[in-house]
Amino acid sequence: MGVFEKALITGEEILEYIPQRTPIVMVDAFYGIDDRGQSRSGLTVRGENIFVADGVLDECGIVEHIAQSAALRAGYMSRSRGERVPLGYIGAVNDLKIRFLPPIGSRLVTTEVIEQRIMNVTLISARTECDAKTVAECRMKIYLEE
Repeated sequence: MGVFEKALITGEEILEYIPQRTPIVMVDAFYGIDDRGQSRSGLTVRGENIFVADGVLDECGIVEHIAQSAALRAGYMSRSRGERVPLGYIGAVNDLKIRFLPPIGSRLVTTEVIEQRIMNVTLISARTECDAKTVAECRMKIYLEE
């Protein structure tokens, strides 16, 4: 079984790896980090999600999902080293391309790669997919508190 075939972390356990709390939680699964450094996380779009309007997840929700996917990765790495989960802030979003807004019931899977890390700032590239179709792509700078 490959690193991305089965979720390592799901449900309420996700809250142990991210600083966000309901109703702002925008990840519900973490699939791990492969040997190339790619991490993968997921979200099922539900009607009660605060970023859902007119039956679809809006642009803000997609960006927040990508940011929380990065937070989940950072939390997973920190916890594996016995450290606390860091608090992070979006510093910049670049090259954002949103192809479509996923409807309620959609399963999003986001793949992220760390492009660069300088002190407390991490630059990631991310792609979110739904049913093998690209929902969004971007680069994001994230500042992590120590």
